[in-house]
Amino acid sequence: MSDDRNGLKGAAARKGSFLQTMRAVGWSFFGVRKSSEYAKDVEKLNPVHVIVAGIIGAAIFIGVLVLVVRWVVGSGVAR
Repeated sequence: MSDDRNGLKGAAARKGSFLQTMRAVGWSFFGVRKSSEYAKDVEKLNPVHVIVAGIIGAAIFIGVLVLVVRWVVGSGVAR
């Protein structure tokens, strides 16, 4: 059990920056990550940053979809 805790603490203590994490999550949303880049990300990105970046990315994606739908409906194209 202590190995699992040390592994989780070690993963949470990784030094990857939040900007690197946002970039990795952004490319992952498009599905265009190279396997070599994915392997590098797994080694250096903080899992907490990945979760937060994923939530932020999803919120931005939903916000953009809502704005596009409002724009299309408001322009009269969707009649």
